[in-house]
Amino acid sequence: MSHVSRPARLLDPGLCLTLRPMAYPAFFEMYRGAIKNTWTVEEVDFSTDVTDLRTKMSDAERHLVQRLIAFFATGDSIVANNLVLNLYRHINAPEARMYLSRQLYEEALHVQFYLTLLDTYVPNPEERHRAFAAIVSIPSIQRKAEFCMRWLDSIQRLDRLTTREDRRQFLLNVVCFATCVEGLFFFGAFAYVYFLRSRGLLHGLAAGTNWVFRDESAHMAFAFEVVDTVRREEPDLFDERLAADVCEMLDEALACETLFAEDLLGSGVVGLSVADVRAYLEFCADQRLATLRLGKRYGARNPFAFMDLQDVQEVTNFFERRVSSYQVGVTGDVVLDAAF
Repeated sequence: MSHVSRPARLLDPGLCLTLRPMAYPAFFEMYRGAIKNTWTVEEVDFSTDVTDLRTKMSDAERHLVQRLIAFFATGDSIVANNLVLNLYRHINAPEARMYLSRQLYEEALHVQFYLTLLDTYVPNPEERHRAFAAIVSIPSIQRKAEFCMRWLDSIQRLDRLTTREDRRQFLLNVVCFATCVEGLFFFGAFAYVYFLRSRGLLHGLAAGTNWVFRDESAHMAFAFEVVDTVRREEPDLFDERLAADVCEMLDEALACETLFAEDLLGSGVVGLSVADVRAYLEFCADQRLATLRLGKRYGARNPFAFMDLQDVQEVTNFFERRVSSYQVGVTGDVVLDAAF
């Protein structure tokens, strides 16, 4: 295939370099939107968080935070690796690759945010080392990491998506990272952060999470746009077997995240139960299934009033209205930790 001609379909092998005529303007608009909403870790103020950890929180709450930041320490790095090793290689449109380049920057920014968080919350170098080793030393985090790495590895052998089965496997990778990793693992983590903020705790962590939350919502929107584009171009890939595999994948992700909740809340955190976390995760899973045009599977309601705006579209609108009104070139006061 020529390097200058447009492929017939988004997943056709090759290296398209032609931005005009632009075949997928939605991806370019997503890139432009991401550029407008640039933030830095230095804007996040952790000054009150250390006091909260030392004097205002119970041992059970501190355990929750320790486990949470141990997951954060490597979670975005796994996503970044999948982006570079798998997504960028096979999504053959230069405007889509522009967005993926921006997403990679944002994943690196998230890693920096969580590194700064660890350095602030965990001053002891040995304890910080243990946090980064959590993917091999803490069973609940190890299980989530193994789930992610199995799907990351699932298509690394594919240099080109030459067969229907190759494309199907690629779709499952995209769906896994959008629905399970970003859409469940990260959204579950955000819920713990916003629960603590509803208690008046860790406003620095919550302020930075506002930005990460918005970024991750945009990453999911991009991935779902890729899926919708492939659905239009290759509808035969979206059969009952694919739907069954997605549901099985979500069931496993929910089991992983429920085990993580049992670990985080095992010492008893007042106002937060494993049952409520599980219900929230099932609610999120149904939202993801609806976005994929699949029927709801779990029928759960959102038990967390502080997460009423969790739906991807609502979250996007919320941040456009409240938080991400801070854009490059905009002046004035910025409130990062306003209550939901």
